Amino acid sequence: MPEPTKPQPTGATGKPGSSAAKPPPRRRQARGERRIAQLLDAAANVFCATGYTAASTNAIAREAGVSPGTLYQFFPNKEAIAVELGDRLMDRWRESHGLTAANLHLPLDQLLDAVLDPLIAFNEENPAFAVLMHGPDTPGRIAQEFANLHMGLLSRIEEALASYLPDTPPAELTRIATMTFSIFKAGLDQILSHQGTERQAYAAELKKVMFRYLEPIVCEAELPTGTP
Repeated sequence: MPEPTKPQPTGATGKPGSSAAKPPPRRRQARGERRIAQLLDAAANVFCATGYTAASTNAIAREAGVSPGTLYQFFPNKEAIAVELGDRLMDRWRESHGLTAANLHLPLDQLLDAVLDPLIAFNEENPAFAVLMHGPDTPGRIAQEFANLHMGLLSRIEEALASYLPDTPPAELTRIATMTFSIFKAGLDQILSHQGTERQAYAAELKKVMFRYLEPIVCEAELPTGTP
């Protein structure tokens, strides 16, 4: 008996043998992006409530109001969800600090406002960031990305200090930058553990501590060239 004829592949033209793939409709792409965002928001809530290890894809699907099967259309497992969420949070975090060239000419108290306020606001709005970045059970890729982020911010702090302290040995700049970042992280933990007016009060205390540490170092040094 002759073999059954196999259907020929059709491409964008609809003609047999055409190799061009038909792109998915824009509406379908937009719907998929909305679903992914919905799942990531749900994952953030679950990770904050239970931690990464105790979280499950079933719990994330339930939080998102979808079936587990729908979740698996977009993510193969919990780690893939965490990695995507971590990547997006780290992108937002990179945009949230105010260590820019324009701000380096501000008086120290205003510089601290410009740098710290966006970072504090970001952590308030994205509690899952701390869960994923500092948790003992964080997936390896996220931990590595956070280490890279940490080193990048230390480098930016060192660059800012070097503009005020051009003759300071690199090892001393690294030491000052490391202490500055450590003070910020410790103060941020206290800020986030409180609510309302107490949270604001702890934010003000953090700025006082950082000002009193940096003021003798920065404000008594020669100001950068071109500073008013």
